[in-house]
Amino acid sequence: MDAFSRSWSALLAAVADLSDEDFARPSGCTGWLVRDLVCHLVIDAQDVLITLATPSAGEPTRNAVTYWRVVEPPTGDDPLDALTVRLAAAYEQPELLRFHLDDVGSAAGRAAALADPAGRVGTQDQVLTAGDYLSAYVLEWTLHHLDLIAHVPDAAGPPAEGLRRSRELLEGVVAATFPASFTDRDALLIGTGRRAPTAAETAALGTLAARLPFPVG
Repeated sequence: MDAFSRSWSALLAAVADLSDEDFARPSGCTGWLVRDLVCHLVIDAQDVLITLATPSAGEPTRNAVTYWRVVEPPTGDDPLDALTVRLAAAYEQPELLRFHLDDVGSAAGRAAALADPAGRVGTQDQVLTAGDYLSAYVLEWTLHHLDLIAHVPDAAGPPAEGLRRSRELLEGVVAATFPASFTDRDALLIGTGRRAPTAAETAALGTLAARLPFPVG
């Protein structure tokens, strides 16, 4: 729960610190500008609010690790991705998008802080404890924080705790351990296909290199 709050707060702060010009830069998400990614974060925040307001009496079917699945690498051609781009463009002014994320994002943060970790919530036809659901989202926030600053060199990065926890989650999803020589940031970038490994990194990965990348969704 604390890792969720710190990761989300750091991501909201990073968006708040962006200049208007930064919104037109490319992001680390294929086919998306920074403004498109920020619009996606608005939708993510709405999803958090909806899920926390959707209690379930069923037994948990997922936990923080099994919430995620390895999916096909994004191409930017998905209809929902294209819708996000159109929605982002409709804001016209970065300040409007920045304000909307702060408004909805702050509400999502407050809802997370008030949630009972043991309470059960439903999302995507699955049941999780609120604690597991929020823990799973640390990976979402951390990866998108890295996407946000991919071409904004002076921006602050995600907190170390979020990077560490996200690496643990990704390693759990793929049932593999990245080399100890990899920083948490590099393990996430290389593991999810956001950066190609160098020759030395490929050698360190061993047989795991042939399984890359591991996009999650």
